[in-house]
Amino acid sequence: MKKNSVSQSVIRRLPRYFRYLSELSERGITRISSKELSSMMKITASQIRQDLNCFGGFGQQGYGYNIEALLSEIKTILGADRRNTAIIIGMGNIGSALAKNMNFKKRGVFLIGLFDVSADKIGKQYGDLEVKSSDELETFCRENHPDIAILSLPKTLTQPMAKLLYSYGVKAFWNFASTEIDIDGASVENVHMGDSLMLLCYDIANRKG
Repeated sequence: MKKNSVSQSVIRRLPRYFRYLSELSERGITRISSKELSSMMKITASQIRQDLNCFGGFGQQGYGYNIEALLSEIKTILGADRRNTAIIIGMGNIGSALAKNMNFKKRGVFLIGLFDVSADKIGKQYGDLEVKSSDELETFCRENHPDIAILSLPKTLTQPMAKLLYSYGVKAFWNFASTEIDIDGASVENVHMGDSLMLLCYDIANRKG
């Protein structure tokens, strides 16, 4: 089945499969059944089989799934087997936390640039990368062609910055501002942490017993 014929709900579950399978691999586990994976992930074994069968199915009856092979297939499906490059714009709390703690390479993304407008941020070192002035963005993007811009900016600056970066050739945006960006022709993932928190509040309010 072609990837573009698979529902977005299935696609959005794949990173979760990847996360659980990665944890199993790191523990030295080589295979797992849909029933065992179901117990870990709290979704039905039938749902797991249906999701994976959208891409041809990777399990063997009586054996289960080879974890390394399944991880490799999911990385390919998600495009994480490519060398996707990313830059972070805005090195405040969220930007700096991502630069320090996010395992980008594990997910097929290579961080190549950090940018901010503040003099107290410019020049700071995060691993092998030094924070550059946002004045250098155009030259950097024209020379290095980053695939993804990670935006951690005040919401009033986010859409204008995204449009500017798009004009520099950046075509995908991971947006942590408390606003949504919308650019024709670009891939955008708007992250709303407040939405997740409110869903947790709903769950507390409606918990039986």
